[in-house]
Amino acid sequence: MQAKLALEDGTIYTGEAFGAPGEAGGEVVFNTSMMGYQEILTDPSYAGQIVTMTYPHIGNYGVNAEDRESARVQVAGFVVRDLTATPSNYRSQSDLDTYLKTAGVVGIAGIDTRALVRRLRLRGAMNGVISCQDLDDQSLVAKARALPPMAGQDLVRAVTPREPYTWQERPGLLARHILPPRPPEKHVVAIDYGMKWNILRLLTQVGCRVTVVPATFSAEEILRLHPDGIFLSNGPGDPAAVTYAIDTIRQLVGKRPMFGICLGHQLLCLALGAKTFKLKFGHRGANHPVRNERTGHVEITTQNHGFAVDPRTLPSDVDITHVNLNDRTLEGIRHKRLPLLSVQYHPEASAGPHDSSYLFEEFRRLMG
Repeated sequence: MQAKLALEDGTIYTGEAFGAPGEAGGEVVFNTSMMGYQEILTDPSYAGQIVTMTYPHIGNYGVNAEDRESARVQVAGFVVRDLTATPSNYRSQSDLDTYLKTAGVVGIAGIDTRALVRRLRLRGAMNGVISCQDLDDQSLVAKARALPPMAGQDLVRAVTPREPYTWQERPGLLARHILPPRPPEKHVVAIDYGMKWNILRLLTQVGCRVTVVPATFSAEEILRLHPDGIFLSNGPGDPAAVTYAIDTIRQLVGKRPMFGICLGHQLLCLALGAKTFKLKFGHRGANHPVRNERTGHVEITTQNHGFAVDPRTLPSDVDITHVNLNDRTLEGIRHKRLPLLSVQYHPEASAGPHDSSYLFEEFRRLMG
Protein backbone atom coordinates (compact mmCIF):
# COMPACT_ATOMS: atom_id res chain seq x y z
CA MET A 1 0.00 0.00 0.00
CA GLN A 2 1.36 3.41 -0.97
CA ALA A 3 1.99 6.02 1.73
CA LYS A 4 3.21 9.60 1.75
CA LEU A 5 5.08 11.78 4.20
CA ALA A 6 4.43 15.51 3.79
CA LEU A 7 6.45 18.21 5.57
CA GLU A 8 5.17 21.67 6.39
CA ASP A 9 7.70 23.19 3.96
CA GLY A 10 5.90 21.44 1.08
CA THR A 11 8.29 18.50 0.62
CA ILE A 12 6.64 15.15 -0.21
CA TYR A 13 8.17 11.68 0.18
CA THR A 14 6.40 8.66 -1.34
CA GLY A 15 6.96 5.14 -0.01
CA GLU A 16 5.20 2.04 1.27
CA ALA A 17 2.89 1.87 4.25
CA PHE A 18 3.55 -0.49 7.14
CA GLY A 19 2.18 -0.80 10.63
CA ALA A 20 -1.40 0.37 11.13
CA PRO A 21 -3.30 1.86 8.18
CA GLY A 22 -4.30 5.47 8.70
CA GLU A 23 -2.82 8.92 9.14
CA ALA A 24 -0.66 10.56 11.80
CA GLY A 25 0.90 13.98 12.33
CA GLY A 26 3.63 15.36 14.54
CA GLU A 27 7.08 16.91 14.68
CA VAL A 28 9.39 15.01 12.31
CA VAL A 29 12.75 14.23 13.94
CA PHE A 30 15.60 11.78 13.34
CA ASN A 31 17.56 9.33 15.47
CA THR A 32 21.10 8.23 14.58
CA SER A 33 21.12 4.94 16.52
CA MET A 34 22.02 1.72 14.71
CA MET A 35 19.93 -0.35 17.12
CA GLY A 36 17.45 0.06 19.96
CA TYR A 37 14.43 0.89 17.82
CA GLN A 38 12.05 -0.75 20.29
CA GLU A 39 13.44 1.42 23.08
CA ILE A 40 12.87 4.44 20.82
CA LEU A 41 9.33 3.41 19.87
CA THR A 42 8.24 2.95 23.49
CA ASP A 43 10.05 5.98 24.97
CA PRO A 44 7.37 8.46 26.17
CA SER A 45 9.75 11.33 25.37
CA TYR A 46 8.82 10.78 21.70
CA ALA A 47 5.13 11.51 22.27
CA GLY A 48 3.86 13.80 19.51
CA GLN A 49 6.77 13.03 17.17
CA ILE A 50 7.31 11.14 13.92
CA VAL A 51 10.71 9.46 14.26
CA THR A 52 13.03 8.83 11.30
CA MET A 53 15.83 6.28 11.67
CA THR A 54 19.06 7.21 9.89
CA TYR A 55 20.32 3.62 9.94
CA PRO A 56 18.81 1.98 6.84
CA HIS A 57 17.97 -1.56 8.04
CA ILE A 58 15.30 -1.55 10.73
CA GLY A 59 13.38 -4.50 12.16
CA ASN A 60 16.13 -7.07 11.59
CA TYR A 61 16.09 -8.42 15.17
CA GLY A 62 12.34 -8.12 15.74
CA VAL A 63 10.66 -7.04 18.97
CA ASN A 64 10.01 -8.64 22.36
CA ALA A 65 8.23 -7.91 25.63
CA GLU A 66 11.43 -7.38 27.65
CA ASP A 67 12.83 -4.44 25.67
CA ARG A 68 9.89 -2.09 26.16
CA GLU A 69 10.46 1.21 27.96
CA SER A 70 6.77 1.80 28.68
CA ALA A 71 3.44 0.00 28.37
CA ARG A 72 2.83 1.03 24.74
CA VAL A 73 4.33 2.47 21.58
CA GLN A 74 4.61 6.23 22.12
CA VAL A 75 5.73 7.69 18.78
CA ALA A 76 3.15 9.31 16.50
CA GLY A 77 4.68 7.68 13.41
CA PHE A 78 7.79 5.82 12.24
CA VAL A 79 9.95 6.34 9.13
CA VAL A 80 12.54 3.81 7.85
CA ARG A 81 14.48 3.12 4.68
CA ASP A 82 14.40 -0.69 4.57
CA LEU A 83 11.93 -2.64 6.71
CA THR A 84 12.94 -6.21 7.54
CA ALA A 85 9.95 -8.53 7.14
CA THR A 86 11.62 -11.63 8.60
CA PRO A 87 13.57 -10.83 11.80
CA SER A 88 16.37 -13.12 12.93
CA ASN A 89 17.12 -13.16 16.64
CA TYR A 90 16.55 -15.77 19.33
CA ARG A 91 14.81 -13.17 21.54
CA SER A 92 12.38 -12.02 18.86
CA GLN A 93 8.68 -12.59 19.56
CA SER A 94 7.20 -10.62 16.67
CA ASP A 95 8.13 -8.55 13.62
CA LEU A 96 8.10 -4.75 13.60
CA ASP A 97 5.25 -4.44 11.08
CA THR A 98 2.91 -6.55 13.22
CA TYR A 99 4.05 -4.74 16.38
CA LEU A 100 3.06 -1.33 14.98
CA LYS A 101 -0.18 -2.70 13.55
CA THR A 102 -1.17 -3.96 17.00
CA ALA A 103 -0.19 -0.62 18.53
CA GLY A 104 -2.19 1.37 15.94
CA VAL A 105 0.88 3.34 14.82
CA VAL A 106 1.44 4.39 11.20
CA GLY A 107 4.78 3.76 9.45
CA ILE A 108 6.32 4.53 6.08
CA ALA A 109 9.22 2.63 4.48
CA GLY A 110 11.16 2.82 1.24
CA ILE A 111 11.84 6.57 1.19
CA ASP A 112 15.23 8.27 0.92
CA THR A 113 15.85 8.84 4.62
CA ARG A 114 19.24 10.44 3.87
CA ALA A 115 17.51 13.20 1.90
CA LEU A 116 14.90 13.62 4.64
CA VAL A 117 17.50 13.87 7.41
CA ARG A 118 19.57 16.33 5.40
CA ARG A 119 16.51 18.54 5.00
CA LEU A 120 15.79 18.39 8.74
CA ARG A 121 19.41 19.22 9.54
CA LEU A 122 19.45 22.21 7.21
CA ARG A 123 15.99 23.59 7.94
CA GLY A 124 15.35 22.19 11.41
CA ALA A 125 12.79 19.78 12.79
CA MET A 126 9.37 20.53 11.34
CA ASN A 127 5.84 19.21 11.46
CA GLY A 128 4.71 16.52 9.06
CA VAL A 129 1.96 14.03 8.26
CA ILE A 130 2.17 10.35 7.26
CA SER A 131 -0.84 8.95 5.44
CA CYS A 132 -1.85 5.94 3.38
CA GLN A 133 -5.44 7.23 3.11
CA ASP A 134 -5.13 10.81 1.89
CA LEU A 135 -2.54 10.81 -0.93
CA ASP A 136 -3.23 14.35 -2.16
CA ASP A 137 -0.03 16.38 -1.80
CA GLN A 138 -1.66 19.76 -1.21
CA SER A 139 -4.06 18.32 1.36
CA LEU A 140 -1.26 16.65 3.32
CA VAL A 141 0.93 19.77 3.35
CA ALA A 142 -2.01 21.83 4.59
CA LYS A 143 -2.56 19.32 7.42
CA ALA A 144 1.13 19.49 8.37
CA ARG A 145 1.03 23.29 8.47
CA ALA A 146 -2.07 23.22 10.68
CA LEU A 147 -0.33 21.21 13.42
CA PRO A 148 0.78 23.14 16.54
CA PRO A 149 4.52 23.75 16.99
CA MET A 150 6.36 21.74 19.63
CA ALA A 151 7.41 24.92 21.44
CA GLY A 152 4.78 25.76 24.03
CA GLN A 153 3.28 22.25 24.21
CA ASP A 154 2.81 20.48 27.55
CA LEU A 155 2.80 16.80 26.51
CA VAL A 156 3.59 15.53 30.01
CA ARG A 157 -0.09 15.32 30.95
CA ALA A 158 -0.63 12.82 28.11
CA VAL A 159 2.02 10.36 29.35
CA THR A 160 2.20 10.71 33.15
CA PRO A 161 0.42 7.99 35.19
CA ARG A 162 -2.91 8.83 36.78
CA GLU A 163 -2.12 7.25 40.14
CA PRO A 164 1.05 6.57 42.17
CA TYR A 165 2.40 3.02 42.27
CA THR A 166 5.34 1.04 43.63
CA TRP A 167 7.79 -0.33 41.08
CA GLN A 168 7.88 -4.10 41.56
CA GLU A 169 9.92 -5.41 38.62
CA ARG A 170 13.28 -6.92 39.53
CA PRO A 171 16.32 -5.77 37.54
CA GLY A 172 17.01 -7.93 34.50
CA LEU A 173 20.26 -9.28 33.11
CA LEU A 174 21.17 -5.95 31.54
CA ALA A 175 20.95 -4.05 34.84
CA ARG A 176 23.04 -6.69 36.60
CA HIS A 177 25.64 -6.40 33.85
CA ILE A 178 25.84 -2.60 34.13
CA LEU A 179 25.86 -2.00 37.91
CA PRO A 180 26.60 -4.11 41.01
CA PRO A 181 23.46 -4.96 43.03
CA ARG A 182 22.80 -3.31 46.38
CA PRO A 183 20.19 -4.07 49.07
CA PRO A 184 17.06 -1.86 48.95
CA GLU A 185 17.99 0.53 51.74
CA LYS A 186 16.81 3.85 50.25
CA HIS A 187 13.33 5.04 49.31
CA VAL A 188 13.12 7.14 46.14
CA VAL A 189 10.07 8.99 44.89
CA ALA A 190 10.27 9.18 41.10
CA ILE A 191 8.18 11.92 39.51
CA ASP A 192 7.01 10.48 36.19
CA TYR A 193 6.96 13.07 33.40
CA GLY A 194 7.13 10.25 30.83
CA MET A 195 9.67 7.92 32.40
CA LYS A 196 11.53 5.05 30.75
CA TRP A 197 11.30 1.79 32.66
CA ASN A 198 15.04 1.16 32.54
CA ILE A 199 15.52 4.13 34.86
CA LEU A 200 13.43 2.29 37.44
CA ARG A 201 15.35 -0.93 36.86
CA LEU A 202 18.69 0.79 37.51
CA LEU A 203 17.43 2.68 40.56
CA THR A 204 16.35 -0.68 41.96
CA GLN A 205 19.71 -2.19 41.07
CA VAL A 206 21.62 0.41 43.13
CA GLY A 207 19.50 -0.22 46.23
CA CYS A 208 16.36 1.90 45.97
CA ARG A 209 12.73 1.13 46.67
CA VAL A 210 10.89 3.28 44.15
CA THR A 211 7.48 4.90 44.44
CA VAL A 212 6.37 6.42 41.14
CA VAL A 213 4.06 9.45 41.31
CA PRO A 214 2.25 11.49 38.64
CA ALA A 215 3.73 14.76 37.41
CA THR A 216 0.83 16.61 39.00
CA PHE A 217 1.70 15.50 42.55
CA SER A 218 2.32 18.44 44.89
CA ALA A 219 5.46 18.96 46.95
CA GLU A 220 3.44 18.26 50.12
CA GLU A 221 2.16 14.93 48.76
CA ILE A 222 5.69 13.90 47.78
CA LEU A 223 7.22 14.78 51.16
CA ARG A 224 4.45 12.88 52.95
CA LEU A 225 5.87 9.71 51.34
CA HIS A 226 9.10 10.29 53.37
CA PRO A 227 11.57 9.73 50.52
CA ASP A 228 15.33 9.60 50.98
CA GLY A 229 15.67 11.08 47.50
CA ILE A 230 13.60 12.46 44.63
CA PHE A 231 14.09 11.51 40.99
CA LEU A 232 12.95 13.76 38.11
CA SER A 233 12.29 11.75 34.95
CA ASN A 234 12.58 12.29 31.23
CA GLY A 235 9.50 13.23 29.20
CA PRO A 236 8.15 14.94 26.07
CA GLY A 237 7.37 18.48 24.96
CA ASP A 238 8.52 21.95 25.93
CA PRO A 239 9.89 22.08 29.51
CA ALA A 240 8.91 25.73 29.97
CA ALA A 241 5.26 24.78 29.38
CA VAL A 242 5.21 22.37 32.35
CA THR A 243 4.82 25.18 34.86
CA TYR A 244 3.18 23.05 37.58
CA ALA A 245 6.21 20.72 37.63
CA ILE A 246 8.63 23.65 37.84
CA ASP A 247 6.71 25.09 40.81
CA THR A 248 6.71 21.72 42.60
CA ILE A 249 10.45 21.20 42.09
CA ARG A 250 11.15 24.73 43.32
CA GLN A 251 9.37 23.88 46.57
CA LEU A 252 11.35 20.62 46.91
CA VAL A 253 14.82 22.06 46.27
CA GLY A 254 16.95 21.59 49.37
CA LYS A 255 14.42 19.33 51.09
CA ARG A 256 15.80 16.05 49.68
CA PRO A 257 18.64 14.95 47.36
CA MET A 258 17.52 15.19 43.72
CA PHE A 259 18.60 13.61 40.44
CA GLY A 260 17.13 14.61 37.07
CA ILE A 261 17.46 13.13 33.59
CA CYS A 262 16.59 14.88 30.29
CA LEU A 263 13.29 16.74 30.85
CA GLY A 264 13.91 16.33 34.58
CA HIS A 265 17.25 18.11 34.12
CA GLN A 266 15.57 20.95 32.22
CA LEU A 267 12.80 21.32 34.80
CA LEU A 268 15.31 21.38 37.67
CA CYS A 269 17.33 24.10 35.93
CA LEU A 270 14.16 26.12 35.28
CA ALA A 271 13.23 25.76 38.96
CA LEU A 272 16.69 27.11 39.88
CA GLY A 273 16.12 30.19 37.69
CA ALA A 274 17.68 29.20 34.34
CA LYS A 275 16.02 29.36 30.90
CA THR A 276 15.60 26.81 28.10
CA PHE A 277 15.55 27.16 24.30
CA LYS A 278 14.58 24.96 21.35
CA LEU A 279 17.39 23.31 19.41
CA LYS A 280 17.34 23.47 15.61
CA PHE A 281 16.91 19.72 15.11
CA GLY A 282 17.64 18.27 18.53
CA HIS A 283 19.96 15.51 19.76
CA ARG A 284 18.67 11.98 19.21
CA GLY A 285 20.91 8.94 18.98
CA ALA A 286 23.22 6.58 20.83
CA ASN A 287 26.56 8.05 19.78
CA HIS A 288 26.80 11.59 21.18
CA PRO A 289 30.14 12.54 22.83
CA VAL A 290 29.91 14.37 26.16
CA ARG A 291 32.86 15.58 28.22
CA ASN A 292 32.78 15.20 31.98
CA GLU A 293 34.21 18.56 33.12
CA ARG A 294 35.25 17.11 36.48
CA THR A 295 37.34 14.23 35.14
CA GLY A 296 38.07 15.25 31.55
CA HIS A 297 36.74 11.87 30.37
CA VAL A 298 34.60 11.70 27.25
CA GLU A 299 31.42 9.63 27.59
CA ILE A 300 29.54 8.28 24.57
CA THR A 301 25.89 8.86 25.39
CA THR A 302 22.34 8.20 24.27
CA GLN A 303 20.30 11.36 23.81
CA ASN A 304 16.74 12.36 23.00
CA HIS A 305 15.82 16.01 23.40
CA GLY A 306 14.71 18.94 21.31
CA PHE A 307 15.26 21.61 23.98
CA ALA A 308 18.33 22.60 26.01
CA VAL A 309 19.23 24.75 29.00
CA ASP A 310 21.00 28.05 28.33
CA PRO A 311 24.17 27.82 30.48
CA ARG A 312 24.47 31.63 30.61
CA THR A 313 21.29 31.77 32.68
CA LEU A 314 22.38 29.31 35.39
CA PRO A 315 22.72 30.79 38.89
CA SER A 316 26.22 31.24 40.27
CA ASP A 317 25.84 28.41 42.81
CA VAL A 318 25.46 25.79 40.04
CA ASP A 319 28.45 24.08 38.40
CA ILE A 320 28.45 22.82 34.80
CA THR A 321 29.55 19.18 34.99
CA HIS A 322 29.03 17.92 31.41
CA VAL A 323 29.29 19.53 27.95
CA ASN A 324 28.27 18.21 24.52
CA LEU A 325 31.33 18.02 22.27
CA ASN A 326 29.31 18.33 19.05
CA ASP A 327 27.80 21.75 19.73
CA ARG A 328 28.99 22.73 23.26
CA THR A 329 25.47 22.66 24.70
CA LEU A 330 24.91 22.03 28.41
CA GLU A 331 24.70 18.33 29.35
CA GLY A 332 24.90 18.27 33.14
CA ILE A 333 24.90 20.34 36.32
CA ARG A 334 25.54 19.97 40.03
CA HIS A 335 24.68 22.41 42.81
CA LYS A 336 27.63 23.71 44.83
CA ARG A 337 25.84 23.54 48.19
CA LEU A 338 22.74 21.39 47.84
CA PRO A 339 22.54 17.67 46.94
CA LEU A 340 21.25 18.25 43.40
CA LEU A 341 22.55 16.84 40.12
CA SER A 342 21.09 16.34 36.67
CA VAL A 343 22.10 15.40 33.13
CA GLN A 344 20.57 16.10 29.74
CA TYR A 345 21.42 12.70 28.25
CA HIS A 346 20.22 9.18 29.14
CA PRO A 347 22.59 7.16 31.38
CA GLU A 348 19.96 4.39 31.58
CA ALA A 349 19.98 3.62 27.82
CA SER A 350 18.78 0.04 27.45
CA ALA A 351 20.68 -0.78 24.30
CA GLY A 352 23.67 1.27 25.49
CA PRO A 353 26.20 2.79 25.63
CA HIS A 354 26.68 2.42 29.38
CA ASP A 355 29.48 4.93 29.98
CA SER A 356 27.32 7.08 32.26
CA SER A 357 25.64 4.48 34.45
CA TYR A 358 27.84 5.62 37.37
CA LEU A 359 25.41 8.52 37.85
CA PHE A 360 22.90 6.20 39.52
CA GLU A 361 25.52 5.30 42.12
CA GLU A 362 26.31 9.00 42.59
CA PHE A 363 22.63 9.62 43.34
CA ARG A 364 22.71 6.73 45.81
CA ARG A 365 25.70 8.35 47.56
CA LEU A 366 23.91 11.74 47.65
CA MET A 367 21.22 10.06 49.77
CA GLY A 368 23.87 9.06 52.32
